[in-house]
Amino acid sequence: MRVLALGAGEVGGAAIRALGIDDEITHIEIADRDLAAATAVAESIPGAHPRALDVSDHEALVAAMADADLVLNTVGPFFRFGPPVVRAAIEARCDYIDICDDPDPTLEMLDLDAEARDAGICVLIGMGASPGLANLLAMAAADRLDTVETIITGWNIDAAHPEEARKKGQPVSAALVHGMQQISGSIPVIRDGERTQRSPLESIRVDYPGLGVHTCHSFGHPEPLTLHRALPQLRDSSNVVVGDRIMMGALKTVQWGIDHTPLGLDAAARISDLFNRVHVPVPADLMRPGGLPPLFAVATGTHNGEAATAATALAQTPGFSMAETTGVPMATAARLMPSVRRPGVHTPETLIPADKFFTAMAPHCIGAPSPSAMTVTTCSWESEEQSREHLSGQLMTSLLVG
Repeated sequence: MRVLALGAGEVGGAAIRALGIDDEITHIEIADRDLAAATAVAESIPGAHPRALDVSDHEALVAAMADADLVLNTVGPFFRFGPPVVRAAIEARCDYIDICDDPDPTLEMLDLDAEARDAGICVLIGMGASPGLANLLAMAAADRLDTVETIITGWNIDAAHPEEARKKGQPVSAALVHGMQQISGSIPVIRDGERTQRSPLESIRVDYPGLGVHTCHSFGHPEPLTLHRALPQLRDSSNVVVGDRIMMGALKTVQWGIDHTPLGLDAAARISDLFNRVHVPVPADLMRPGGLPPLFAVATGTHNGEAATAATALAQTPGFSMAETTGVPMATAARLMPSVRRPGVHTPETLIPADKFFTAMAPHCIGAPSPSAMTVTTCSWESEEQSREHLSGQLMTSLLVG
């Protein structure tokens, strides 16, 4: 399989290093408009080749894809660079995976399903940490229930710091620009079985079996929309973030500035970048006793005729950086693509069985854990003591998510 990797940033580099070259992956080309960045990543992977490429140049992009079997796209923000790159993949008839974490381009790319099927290609969008791992955790939790009514996916925003501080003169990361968009204006959620728009950073109470009730805040990610497509019976679904009071206070201040002043997304991202330089979380604080896991999903519905809740958290991690926790799932999906591919546009929960995915990712996690140790699920029908034992016995300090 010949792979074209678009983007030589931290996440793209982590994905390609996890993928590597072997009998199945015969060729990797790393493309970036910054040839020096592409060369630096390529030099860390024996046999990889750098290429200068601007993804906004449609003709050059299609030409680059024509020589590949699979494209990995980490170029963001995806509200700018998601749909155009998928259209290029369709034109080039090349399979595609990305880490899109924006709701609007997610829906726009899903609308290209018929064109992808006509071209005979498989497009997988949102295959990172959140979305990506979060979607598969949600399906694992839902699988423990007889009926499912609500799903909440969540992640710790204090864990989402970039691996390296931005150097003077460099633009802020696409991830920060994305974050500013998803805490401002309105975001899509599922309420009463329908898609609707709500203000972001709304307080949402999460009752996590074994950990009790916690207050989280809504964040504009695609999981509610795509999970509703996979599970049409869902009545309510939200994506939430967990953070300390300082972090949430800062986010709400920036939110107000974007919504009520001329402050633009890029300027807001620069302000957030400055805040991140001084508010650096201690890794141990991400797993305070009784606190929520760094990446989780909670499903409610019924079990044996009674109201019930099941929650599944990621218990193992491929590393302690946002780049690894986003890039390694992408590489895992790339390895699985030949065995799961179906023409059309898919999200993780509609293409890859959760158990198959976590089994495939286990060798890439710290300590090469067994597949059964990759996630931990607690249920409301267990005793509090059982739930706490499951969580404390299996959940290691996990994620830096994106």
